[in-house]
Amino acid sequence: MKNQGALRHENISKLLIKYSVPAILAMMVTSLYNTVDRAFVGSMENVGALAISGLGITMPLFTILGSFCVAIAVGGSTNISIKLGEGNKEEAERVMGSTVALELAVGIIIVLVGIFFLDKILYAFGASDDTIKYARDYMSVIFAGSWFNLPGFALNSCIRGEGNPKLAARMMITSCALNLILDPIFIFGLDMGIKGAAIGTVICQLFIFIWSTYYFTLGKSNLKLRVKNIRLDKKLIKIILVIAVTPFFMELASGSIHLVTNKVLKIYGGDLSIGAMTAVTSISLMFLMPIFGLSQGMQTIIAYNYGAKQLGRARKTLLLGILYGTIILIIGFILVKLFPEVFVGIFTKDESLMNMAIEGMNINLATLPIAGISILGSVYFQSIGEVKKSMFLSLLRQVIILIPVIIIVPKMYGLKGVWASQPISDFLAMFMVTIFLYKEFKKIK
Repeated sequence: MKNQGALRHENISKLLIKYSVPAILAMMVTSLYNTVDRAFVGSMENVGALAISGLGITMPLFTILGSFCVAIAVGGSTNISIKLGEGNKEEAERVMGSTVALELAVGIIIVLVGIFFLDKILYAFGASDDTIKYARDYMSVIFAGSWFNLPGFALNSCIRGEGNPKLAARMMITSCALNLILDPIFIFGLDMGIKGAAIGTVICQLFIFIWSTYYFTLGKSNLKLRVKNIRLDKKLIKIILVIAVTPFFMELASGSIHLVTNKVLKIYGGDLSIGAMTAVTSISLMFLMPIFGLSQGMQTIIAYNYGAKQLGRARKTLLLGILYGTIILIIGFILVKLFPEVFVGIFTKDESLMNMAIEGMNINLATLPIAGISILGSVYFQSIGEVKKSMFLSLLRQVIILIPVIIIVPKMYGLKGVWASQPISDFLAMFMVTIFLYKEFKKIK
């Protein structure tokens, strides 16, 4: 119980570093894996530009798939932290069992959807006759691995929830390092192309599932995964979903905006612009991944202290998180401005695609330094159980503002309007999140 005691009493700055740095490292390695994955695909001889555009088509679908994975995991791990903060270990174990059961059920449903409806979904998401092959080859494998990917991700998140962030990060880092080895073997060595990249991914997801399961059954975990608890307990599913609903809609909104963006890009820039946006999004994620890692560390600390009625510590955790996140994003913004060709060159050597991506990046990442405020502010409300506020603020950035902007602005400014939509949304969302946080802190005082 040493980790739980530290959550209540240890210096907030030290705690934030302790819990966030492993998650940040894991996220950065994941981002590196995604970057290398797309770089390998983009370098495929004679088809690189089309292949990365096909991969871009899968991004909204991949994000929507991830919305189930992440949301249930967050709902489960947050409730585990709250239960441990209340000193209720047995209930925390039951929450973990229901979380795994729910992820497994959703994973099986996703497998079936992929078998029967994949092509129809990909065409609806913007695939053309030129890109459908690459999109299908990738997502058919990803869908097939959902039944173990979702429970494995949930268990890894539960490891953080029980107070062992270093192990959770070590699992992610090891998995991603393995993927970097497998990618070139499957893509080039076995000449499997984009399908090889997907096979490497699902092998690493299976690796996480097996390791996490071992840890909670035969390993030195504080909580234990017991067969009797792996069931869809109606009461526990409800409290998981209450918290899960916010990250679910946030991830779902992200997938939806990718879908809308691809449709608009196809109108104003064709297949090539979808490939350019894939590169820009990948570059953005290089710097946003640490923020997501920071949010995971914050979430455990905030949820535990909220459960323990230490509201001042919860507030201080958020403020320090925003400070650290803003510093990270400012550094990223400076690097992108100084070396645009280097970043875009990771994904393509095609001159037309590179020029389009550089122009898009310069506009799209203009508000990168302030993005952390809206992301972390939303996570704060999620961690303290303020579901409605958290959901509204999450949807504000990704849906309520962004979708109308991305539909209207390009009608006046064409492709540049598509690039400009995200920074417009980020600025307005940051303003609203700041107002909500000010009112919340005033209420606590």
